[in-house]
Amino acid sequence: MQAIILAAGMGKRLKELTRDNTKCMVKVNGVTLIERMLHQLEKHHLSRIVIVVGYEGQKLIDFISTLGIQTPIVYVNNPIYDKTNNIYSLFLAKEYLRGEDTLLFESDLIFEDAVLDELVNDPRETLALVDKYESWMDGTCLKVTDDDKIRQFIPGKKFNFKETEGCYKTVNIYKFSRHFSENLYVPFLDAYSKALGNNEYYEQVLRVIMILDEPEIRAKRLNNLRWYEIDDIQDLDIAESIFAPDDDEKVSRIQKRYGGYWRYPKLLDFCYLVNPYFPPPKLIDELTASAPKLLTQYPSGMRVNSLLAAKNFAVHEENILVGNGAAELIKSVMENLSGKVGFVRPTFEEYPNRYDKAESICFTPANENFSYGVDELINFFGDKNLSALVVVNPDNPTGNFIPKYDLIRLINWAAEKNLRLIVDESFVDFADENETLIEQNILSANKNLCVIKSLSKSHGIGGLRLGVLASGDTNFIAALKKSAVIWNINSFAEFYMQIVEKYKRDYFAALQKFRDERKRFGDKLEKIPNLRVVPSRANFIMVELVGKLSAAEVTKKLLVENNLLVKDLSSKIPDKNYLRFAVRNSADNDRLLDALKKIL
Repeated sequence: MQAIILAAGMGKRLKELTRDNTKCMVKVNGVTLIERMLHQLEKHHLSRIVIVVGYEGQKLIDFISTLGIQTPIVYVNNPIYDKTNNIYSLFLAKEYLRGEDTLLFESDLIFEDAVLDELVNDPRETLALVDKYESWMDGTCLKVTDDDKIRQFIPGKKFNFKETEGCYKTVNIYKFSRHFSENLYVPFLDAYSKALGNNEYYEQVLRVIMILDEPEIRAKRLNNLRWYEIDDIQDLDIAESIFAPDDDEKVSRIQKRYGGYWRYPKLLDFCYLVNPYFPPPKLIDELTASAPKLLTQYPSGMRVNSLLAAKNFAVHEENILVGNGAAELIKSVMENLSGKVGFVRPTFEEYPNRYDKAESICFTPANENFSYGVDELINFFGDKNLSALVVVNPDNPTGNFIPKYDLIRLINWAAEKNLRLIVDESFVDFADENETLIEQNILSANKNLCVIKSLSKSHGIGGLRLGVLASGDTNFIAALKKSAVIWNINSFAEFYMQIVEKYKRDYFAALQKFRDERKRFGDKLEKIPNLRVVPSRANFIMVELVGKLSAAEVTKKLLVENNLLVKDLSSKIPDKNYLRFAVRNSADNDRLLDALKKIL
């Protein structure tokens, strides 16, 4: 068996990285793609490796000569690489295809060793490696029957994004038997090239072959094996985290992305906190139906969006401000504070991180659950001469909750002290149905009160980035509006606020379903040995590890061995071993429970 690698392309989308080098010379974690691939092929004792070169071909040849590869390497030159696509590169190597069984690769791939092992060891002679289609994938897709017959080849330009069910993406790795190449592929390759020219892709030939009664080629599904195609610098960044040189580095790289985890196949995110039961399908359908207009038209300005928020929360327009997520509003509020500001730790770090440490007064509850109430806050901060106090309720990451009636007492105390009270109630809807402080009578009576709420979390719309800020101090709200950009939210977020009120019944039903699942999930967690559960009224649960394994070790095992991302709280709670788990749906939570049982 031999290998053919197509490496003639220019890789223009990688910009500076391929200005003087061919695409396969790009490095992933310090190792070039071609070096990695050749060493993987070397282990399989092939008769030869045929490499079709073109752009910066001599540089590639010179580099490969330094790698010490023992398998014979043959080079085929594509002199018109800038005028042709990969169908011509393979056409130039067709006599090698006819000669013996072949493993065919594109050179911009990175994959784990098991991918190649699976392909080589499969007794079937002619295979196309495929993986289940994900939204980030690009290029040729297939429809595959239960017995691995390829029912349809779908070129990227003809792919219907509304019909992704049952689709598989070609990995661009194939195994061709000599018989298949000699009697089917090469004859069709010749005919296709003559008829349609050389500016096509070799997969198109397979598409034509599929019309035969018995085309011989089958699909081989990759189940949970790692691979990635590198077309641009974002692909490169993701590949470096997926194929990090060690597990600690992998965890660190993925944690630092702070989202965008749809680009990681099969990863379950228990780190970032959104409602798993909302929005309902009908709301999503309504939003999707308007997507073309929302994508191409500007949103309204600040005044209209404040009006929409006022309608949804039944408050006056001058008392509320909409933000690009709560994070934007937190930044605005913290930049407008001065003097000493009080914080409870551990908490959502965006608040204390946005303020001068020298002017920050921090209270840490002296108990293992980090629980506290209004009396503890008043007793600690009463003599600290604060200008403002920040309270996250329920708090993050502890889930500590102060009931509404008790918060009113804290609001009154803050008024007596002439300090601004900032209450973040991003998770309060998960606690109970009527605990919000965003009510006109409360705001009007308390100009010192400022309430921040993340709709991204409570409504399960993290991608829309929506938050609101409400206050009885209309001058403060007006000043924040004046300092904000006129289009600080996009059309999709505005449209969401326009329609969401119709789905209030669905929202309350989703919250109740969530509370039931949180209780079930918490009860199951309590039965796992070496795990202590901290009571929570939010959409997450904090746990303490009481066995031998550290928080970092468990986080690593969950990610590397189980594809589960959780929040390691070591930076928030030093010298202790706490983790935070988002509460997802029942099936996802059960997957985490099973993994924890095995690890602990």
